[in-house]
Amino acid sequence: MVELLLDPAIRLWVILPIVLISLMFGLVRHYFTVLLKSERPNDVTQLKDGQALMRSRLLRENCGYISEEAFLKRRHFFNNPESGYFKQERENASSPLSAMGDPSMALDMVKGTFTNVLPMIAIGGWINWTFSGFLATKVPFPLTYRFKAMLQRGVELQTLSASWVSSMSWYFLNVFGLRSIYTLILGADNAADQGRQMAMQMSMQQSPMGGKQQPSQMFKGEWEALEVVVHTDQLYRIEDDLIQRQTLTLPHTNPKRKKAL
Repeated sequence: MVELLLDPAIRLWVILPIVLISLMFGLVRHYFTVLLKSERPNDVTQLKDGQALMRSRLLRENCGYISEEAFLKRRHFFNNPESGYFKQERENASSPLSAMGDPSMALDMVKGTFTNVLPMIAIGGWINWTFSGFLATKVPFPLTYRFKAMLQRGVELQTLSASWVSSMSWYFLNVFGLRSIYTLILGADNAADQGRQMAMQMSMQQSPMGGKQQPSQMFKGEWEALEVVVHTDQLYRIEDDLIQRQTLTLPHTNPKRKKAL
């Protein structure tokens, strides 16, 4: 197989421009998404339920560091059959059909399509038209021919090694590979990560409820988990253990030095 040599100008006029275009496109998409984002008021009941579940989980994990009386009082507050927090009636979340008919959710899906899919198609088409037929770079390890369809879009050569990367494939690699750069510049919670945005849209389409469980189901599971917890005092004779550890760590006096004194 004949070895190809790339013009060094490709690095300045193809590789770097595609990287900069992908990076700037992600930054613009992030700030544009922030401008179009609609703030939803937080539900006080959901916040209280979430905090109660967190407190119950912390109680189960750390009950050994409080007295048995304090543990029983806290468990009585959550699991009392008559007035316990987990025994109170809660309104179930809306059904998926009603969530699909929510105008705000439909508007958010339209905004997500407008800010993610359409610009990506437009930029990808422009890059395919501008840098069509260019080989941008080569991976430093051999690949099988199954990677040709992924790494050599726009360059249909059967005799070309699968390690070469076309300009169009280089663009897609940058779109889905700049996640660390976006996190460094914009923080972890950013809208520039194209892969995460597409995954969120797909999950919303598959499950309009967003994968949330009903409050009654979560309370029932937490009630059962807290009910079977047996209190074990982790601080029993902690003073004796502490004194013993301090005694072992104290430096021993040399007998010869004692005699000299």
